[in-house]
Amino acid sequence: MKIATFNINGIKARITALPGWLDQTQPDVVVLQEIKSVDDAFPRELFEERGYNVETHGQKSFNGVAILSKLPLEDVTRGLPGDDTDEQARWIEATVVGKMALRICGLYLPNGNPVELDVDGNPVPGGKYAYKLNWMERMRRRAAELLVAEEPALMAGDYNIIPQPEDAKRPESWREDALFRLESRAAFRRILNLGFTEAFRAREQGPGHYSFWDYQAGAWNRNDGIRIDHLLLSPQSADLLTDCGIDKSVRGDDKPSDHVPVWITLDL
Repeated sequence: MKIATFNINGIKARITALPGWLDQTQPDVVVLQEIKSVDDAFPRELFEERGYNVETHGQKSFNGVAILSKLPLEDVTRGLPGDDTDEQARWIEATVVGKMALRICGLYLPNGNPVELDVDGNPVPGGKYAYKLNWMERMRRRAAELLVAEEPALMAGDYNIIPQPEDAKRPESWREDALFRLESRAAFRRILNLGFTEAFRAREQGPGHYSFWDYQAGAWNRNDGIRIDHLLLSPQSADLLTDCGIDKSVRGDDKPSDHVPVWITLDL
């Protein structure tokens, strides 16, 4: 089973590029981020005619996540537990069944910038950075629940986290950014340390592997990228991992997203 994550940065902007990539690579399941569309406006027929079942958790003009699956999607839930007042569309879950059931969580983790700190260096309550860290703690609690089930599960999406210096071309320029601050990376490690495997680093080591290049300042042409799109696997799904890759060439296509797809194959 081939499973991919792809921040498309707007379904309207990617209305040609996304179907083209699907036709070329034929993933079985795709989690999408930043669809930037309410559910009723999402062009589901475009994907259903390609054999995909479609579930969305949309929001007008911002955020929004979706799951496309050639297998039936069961027990679909929307929204990250832990804060009933959070209206941002950043989390969707569903179960797909191949040789066995796999719980898939699609996520768009908050960016967190600008980093707003008080005089003691703590995130200002109500600020974007505080929201990011609080959201990650809610995610950690949900991740722990997934492990309790002792079944194959994964959490895939745009994490807006640069895990290590080798995951950025110029790590020094990101030092005070919410994507690379120590608090952000520590929160990411707390989730990993529950017992999850970061799929890409389980297969590939070393620098130079990126999934995002800014539209500005010729970042793509200079390969000035960062790796922020990740798939975290529970022990049961990590045992099934057979391959992982980044479709870097997609960034050079016409009207690209600033992200590219990251994919894994599981023996399912």
